[in-house]
Amino acid sequence: MRGELNLITDVAGLSVGNADDVRLASGVSVLIPDRPAVAAVDVRGGGPGTRETDALSLAGSVEEVHAVVLAGGSAFGLSAATGVQSVLRERGIGFDVGGQRVPIVPQAILFDLLNGGDKDWGPSPPYERLARAACEAARRDFALGSAGAGYGATTATFRGGLGSASFVLEGGLVVGALVAANPVGSVTVGDTQHFWAAPFEQEGEFGGLGLPSPIPADAARPRLKGGPQQNTTIAIVATNARLTKPEAHRLAVMAQTGLARAILPVHTPLDGDTVFALATGEVALTGGARGLALLGSAAADTLARAIARAIYEAAAAPPFWTGPPAWRTRFPGGAA
Repeated sequence: MRGELNLITDVAGLSVGNADDVRLASGVSVLIPDRPAVAAVDVRGGGPGTRETDALSLAGSVEEVHAVVLAGGSAFGLSAATGVQSVLRERGIGFDVGGQRVPIVPQAILFDLLNGGDKDWGPSPPYERLARAACEAARRDFALGSAGAGYGATTATFRGGLGSASFVLEGGLVVGALVAANPVGSVTVGDTQHFWAAPFEQEGEFGGLGLPSPIPADAARPRLKGGPQQNTTIAIVATNARLTKPEAHRLAVMAQTGLARAILPVHTPLDGDTVFALATGEVALTGGARGLALLGSAAADTLARAIARAIYEAAAAPPFWTGPPAWRTRFPGGAA
């Protein structure tokens, strides 16, 4: 079953903050754990934009992080992690290196520079400022859809967005997902209102529409938007399980399957698909490899649901918008 809030913050000890700028049509989302969390990352897209992912690789020496950032702005958005680092350092958070606090803040970005927003920001990009605001706004409950890193996102057919979901397993284990969905592909079945992630839906969280019957003959025909480097889906999966770094990496790898359950096509050379995995270590993971397999399967399902929620919750686009319409604009009230 899904968690109390059906958000990644159903994993105790996590908070999420969003900050976005309507005129800019972009934003930042930050996930902050109460204490350092074991972390890993898996990158599948052909055009990623990231920071600190080498340190989180299995060959890297970093095992814990102090926050994770998702942002718009393409490469300009990578300055958001600097803003988060500054806030955490001011709070006395970070690794102690000779008396200096160094927060470890990995990040991934998506491309939203061509959505009609005003990107003439002058001498410096606004993402560091937005990141600081996101840190100040961090809490358990937060907005979905046209918010934070997902504000300026698009898909092949609809406005993209920020999504989240959670799932409670046996033994007190919880897994959650946070995603900014901006894929080159589509999250709906052909030209219908139905979501590819429908088989994994919990309690009508994205309309309870199920799959179309019959499924259109051309449903599997790829629908693509934009060009190279203009797309990506970036996500975080988190759990309260006690994991090693290699186990967290396997969780991220399995969670990538959630993208394939919700987006068609996925992991293309036109995307920068990146999934971070965090483990807070509150609950022992039993069952060895089998237990990790079950946790990873739940993470994939949860991420698929979060992607569908991102598009389902997106608001009607502002007047200057040059991307596709919101799902709710085309299907008001969920009606065909």
